[in-house]
Amino acid sequence: MRKKIIAGNWKLNKTPSEAVAFMQSLMPLVSNTTNMVVVAPSFVALPAVLQAAKDSNIAKDSNIYVAAQNMAAHEDGAYTGEVSVLALKELGVLSVIVGHSERRQYYNESDSSVNAKLKLARKHDLGVILCVGENLAEREAGQANQVVAEQVKAAFAGVEAALIEKLAIAYEPVWAIGTGKTASSADAEAMHIHIRKTLAALYNDELANGLSILYGGSVKPDNIKELMAMPNIDGALVGGASLKAADFSALVNFDK
Repeated sequence: MRKKIIAGNWKLNKTPSEAVAFMQSLMPLVSNTTNMVVVAPSFVALPAVLQAAKDSNIAKDSNIYVAAQNMAAHEDGAYTGEVSVLALKELGVLSVIVGHSERRQYYNESDSSVNAKLKLARKHDLGVILCVGENLAEREAGQANQVVAEQVKAAFAGVEAALIEKLAIAYEPVWAIGTGKTASSADAEAMHIHIRKTLAALYNDELANGLSILYGGSVKPDNIKELMAMPNIDGALVGGASLKAADFSALVNFDK
């Protein structure tokens, strides 16, 4: 039985003090959930969020995991402005988002870079949320399945099955994020099935069926129950709805 994962990607939002206040509001609201909760602050807010979780009595038994939104494809070196996996590990970060659609779109992140980051994160036992997804032009051209399969294959190139542990995939239909268009639960389910079939061809059925696949296309309190009812949707990667404790906790507690 795959665990449900609700991950909040804060993107370029929240100062360190705002992040601490958010965590103090959120933790009591999600303390009784059996779902896994992930928050991904900006780099500068990571230490404050980690400390807030550590300082809280609630957090001693908390299932809130702190993730980074990105990391460098290199351990160290002359890469100004980048953040090393070694630094993230030392802080106590447990996982990292790799290949987010905004990194691919705005910063020209390539499939080979995504692959290098995934390998480096797993080398250092850092969990990974790997993002894949097609844009509107690709979907309207009937290329969605091909594009997503190619992204999955490229990301996992040279990755041994033993490294798949602590890894989840997030399907982001880029065309359904902030465009006014929406992906139906059936659309999302169909792509999640396609991703599992792609993984099964790369590895085996057992691995494909054991991997959590999250949905990341404008998830909100009013559509999460329908999405989570789909047998192949194992959680959500949430953007805007993760910025308010009440909204995000409603997503985490969708099954209450």
